[in-house]
Amino acid sequence: MPTRHNPFFLAGKHRLKHVLFLCSRNRLRSPTAERVFADWPGVETQSAGLATDADSPLDAETLDWADIIVVMEKSHRRRLQERFGTRLRGQRVICLDIPDDYDYMQPELVALLRVKVAKFLPVSTRTAE
Repeated sequence: MPTRHNPFFLAGKHRLKHVLFLCSRNRLRSPTAERVFADWPGVETQSAGLATDADSPLDAETLDWADIIVVMEKSHRRRLQERFGTRLRGQRVICLDIPDDYDYMQPELVALLRVKVAKFLPVSTRTAE
C-alpha cells in the first residue's frame, strides 16, 4: 500500500529501489549498511564516501542511480548538499545520526542500522535475525 511517508511505496512502481548509503570514507558504516540490506526484498544497495580519500568516493553517476540517499551524520548531509546540491533533484536524504564509533559489521552497528533503516524500506516478511 503506498504511503507518503515511505518513498519506496510509489503507486505503480515495481522495480527495485536503489538505496545509497553514505559516510565519510566508505570503510565502516556505509559498507556495513550496504551489506546488511543487500538481500532485502525489493532493494538494491550501494555505498560510497564523501571524503576525497574514501575507499569508494561518491560520484555523480552513483548519485543519479539512487532513489533514496541515507547518510550517517548531519555533516554528511551538508557535505552532500555542498558538493552535489544541483544533482539531488529533490531526492530525499535521510540522516541516521549514527556516529563514527563502530567497526565494520560490529553487531551493535548492525542492530542500530536495522532499527533505523528498516522503516524506510519496502515491507519484508523477514523475522528478526
